[in-house]
Amino acid sequence: MMKTIKISIPSLIENIKIIESFIDNARENFEINDDIYGNIMISVTECISNAIIHGNQGDKNKLVHLELALEEELLLFTIQDEGAGFDYNELKDPTAPENIEKTGGRGIFLIKHLSDDVKFEENGTKTVLSFYMN
Repeated sequence: MMKTIKISIPSLIENIKIIESFIDNARENFEINDDIYGNIMISVTECISNAIIHGNQGDKNKLVHLELALEEELLLFTIQDEGAGFDYNELKDPTAPENIEKTGGRGIFLIKHLSDDVKFEENGTKTVLSFYMN
């Protein structure tokens, strides 16, 4: 039996704190260990803020949806926005010399480092972050 919990928030950056509470609650319900808790918190909130700012362009009438599913030893966080999507194959490497000075572009790079797996779906409007429990 797959266990899932969901939440949707209007696209306002201050709603990140709602997501933080959601993850805190999930930590108890799903017995998430401290080793991955920090990585999850950073990755999911970063991904949500991307969805708010870039995906939904900060339009509070558009929602960002977060679903957490537990599949055996794998925690899956699915973040979906109501924006136009983006070409995730065109992401610049923020560590490349020409991009080192630029702000932005670090979020997804960070997420990829902290998650066990990152998948972009539905034109980039949906991101699935995976974390192994052990």
